[in-house]
Amino acid sequence: MNTKSNKLQAKDLINVGVFTAIYFVIFFAGMMLGYIPIFIPLLGLVCPILCGIPFMLYLTKIKKFGMVSLTGIILGLLNLIMGSGVLVLVAGVIFGILSDLILRTGKYQSWKCTLLSNGVFSLWIMGYVSRMFLTRTEFFASLVSSYGQEYVDTLMSYTPGWMYPVLFVVTFIGGILGALLGKAVLKKHFEKAGIA
Repeated sequence: MNTKSNKLQAKDLINVGVFTAIYFVIFFAGMMLGYIPIFIPLLGLVCPILCGIPFMLYLTKIKKFGMVSLTGIILGLLNLIMGSGVLVLVAGVIFGILSDLILRTGKYQSWKCTLLSNGVFSLWIMGYVSRMFLTRTEFFASLVSSYGQEYVDTLMSYTPGWMYPVLFVVTFIGGILGALLGKAVLKKHFEKAGIA
């Protein structure tokens, strides 16, 4: 394979744009559950499952390094612009690149690497959640004016400090479940893409 063929072409960038947009819309819809405090700890599980089908379809179209990284960067930037803080961009970059590396390791044809890649990529969501634990006082203080003290108190009670590492595991599991759901629904696409 020559160097030129490894570069992202217009078709690749169109796929990045289309699937990132679909992912973001579904992710944003899932985030609406956050208006109910008890669902906040579950967002890392729910959102990757909801996004599993379109993201797995996206992965069947990826044969070059950089596409998932771009998706992570774009999602991070969109959330940063919407006021979710810089940590979500950092997480988008880190887990996007890691996911890309995993896919490349499997030469874009390994189901195990595709499964692991989706689980790892889903961890970008932890950039959104991390503010709740790493800048706890400021984060919850910023919510009072919009959601009220009762909402904040309830959310704090559902998210003690020990939940932080647990949520990483839960989010990874959500990504794995989303991948399995995506593969089940998109079986023919995976066969066509030669991912086994």
